Amino acid sequence: MATKNQVRASHILIKHQGSRRKASWKDPEGRIIMNTTKESAISQLKSIRDDILSGKQTFDDVASRISDCSSAKRRGDLGPFGPGQMQKPFEDATFALEIGEISDIVETDSGVHIIKRTG
Repeated sequence: MATKNQVRASHILIKHQGSRRKASWKDPEGRIIMNTTKESAISQLKSIRDDILSGKQTFDDVASRISDCSSAKRRGDLGPFGPGQMQKPFEDATFALEIGEISDIVETDSGVHIIKRTG
């Protein structure tokens, strides 16, 4: 349960050549990630976000299939977190969202994300 200084969020992460860790649960050798430009990661995520907002796909389903984060097995859920626990751009974007709202593309050292605030 999130306390008053915390938020709870889920996210979808797409890693790319510039990501600090070039491997993920679905690409352990990083072959796909090493060949993914930041621009193509952003474009893929924009298309996913459009599908979610239009109701073609659900955030949870896409997160569990597409996200490069190990949180994919929890449908993207990162649990509650407070200030200083996430990379600054991610934290700022999450705290700015209303519960249930989905962010625009957020860039961090990990890759590009869309974030859904859940608490």
